[in-house]
Amino acid sequence: MNDHVQAYAEVAAVLQVYFDGLHHSDTDRLSRVFHPQAVYATASADLPLILRMDEYYPIIDARPSPASRNEVRTDRIDSIEFVGPVTALAKLRCSIRPRHFIDILTLIHVEKRWQIIAKVFHFDAERPLAT
Repeated sequence: MNDHVQAYAEVAAVLQVYFDGLHHSDTDRLSRVFHPQAVYATASADLPLILRMDEYYPIIDARPSPASRNEVRTDRIDSIEFVGPVTALAKLRCSIRPRHFIDILTLIHVEKRWQIIAKVFHFDAERPLAT
């Protein structure tokens, strides 16, 4: 396997752990793929929200998991691009109802593995059905 194919497979495997961690609200899984100093950011709710992992994980721990609500998974990798031998950018889609997310993840290869160093995302919320 050439280096590029191997790197792509390694990043895709990290992204699958990421998807599984979100679906199960499992911060143990997520901590295996996020760098401890990673940044979580969005401006989808008007004002910027910027957190570090020690602020983000309690939010995940406090919410019911999509798996516990039998939500259908919508996980999808739109693209993985390599900016160099130790930097990658991934565009993903997933849902945690009622929100549908587009995530842009920056990954770095440190400590002999790929880790997410930044998560910047946009979400759209479902509108309630009219009664």
